[in-house]
Amino acid sequence: MDDFDIQLEWKNGVHFVASDQEKNQISVDGSAEIGGNNQGTRPMMMVLMGLASCASMDIVTILKKSRQPFEQFNVKVFAKRSNDIPKVFTEIHLLFTIKGEVESKRLDAAVSLSVEKYCSVATMLNKTAKITYSTTIIE
Repeated sequence: MDDFDIQLEWKNGVHFVASDQEKNQISVDGSAEIGGNNQGTRPMMMVLMGLASCASMDIVTILKKSRQPFEQFNVKVFAKRSNDIPKVFTEIHLLFTIKGEVESKRLDAAVSLSVEKYCSVATMLNKTAKITYSTTIIE
């Protein structure tokens, strides 16, 4: 099992600064409704960022190993949440856009492997959300 050492320091209101064992930091804040001041990313947005990052790291690694040259890579995430508390994600769509000389079948295979097999964030989110994805290649 991997060991993680996450620290969370309260700043004010519902604003916190989270740091990991490498001292990387992220500001976290809540909505104005609960006392937030828009001084950081909201926790549920960080979950979506984690999903996009996890999948993207896999995809980039797979594409590089299969010698698929690209110069730009982006992901947009669209999500819906439950109306009931806890307001978990119920639907998530990932749109992967890549610019380069990438074969469509290679990109689709890389995305499928990541989202359906390798990305642990996707595996966790699959418990409550239907995760879909699409790809676009800009040549």
